[in-house]
Amino acid sequence: MLAELSRAIESRDPYTRGHSARVTALAEAVARWIGWSDEQLRSLQVGGPLHDIGKLSVATRILRKPGPLTAEERYEIEAHPEAGARLIEPIESARCALPYVLYHHERWDGAGYPRGLAGSAIPLEARLLAIADAFDAMTSQRPYRRALDDAHALTEVDRCAGAQFDPEVARAFLEVWGTGSIRSSLLEAAAL
Repeated sequence: MLAELSRAIESRDPYTRGHSARVTALAEAVARWIGWSDEQLRSLQVGGPLHDIGKLSVATRILRKPGPLTAEERYEIEAHPEAGARLIEPIESARCALPYVLYHHERWDGAGYPRGLAGSAIPLEARLLAIADAFDAMTSQRPYRRALDDAHALTEVDRCAGAQFDPEVARAFLEVWGTGSIRSSLLEAAAL
């Protein structure tokens, strides 16, 4: 069921094909590095693929728009975490995904959405997924911009630590990347 939902999300926007699998692989490599339990990892394996499920409620023309979004279009995009939470909350087996779905666009400095949470008020699951999500978005071709190379995206993760990202989780991401294990996780995700 999770795989089907993830495919449904990505089928609406060809630029995000494979995004959920890559984000989950990136986040899982970091979660293992920082010592998450088996239960936490299982929760991530549910939440990662579902994190953008709320985009099912966003108009395809907005998802594929090649230029800047209007204020109304941005509002619709920024509503996707809450829409996703409403979709999965009734499904008991998917409730563990709620922190990933609802809070993955919150920022360490409080300037994110949908709730404007800051610092440790953001669930750790979402703080981890936010970095993986942003890294994959930066390194993927989008209709409105070219993909960044890995080195540039890593520089952005480092630069945004303490503002957009939890600085400790950002440091762990960079450390894991330095070991090379993330690259093999991404290759495995791409094979799925």
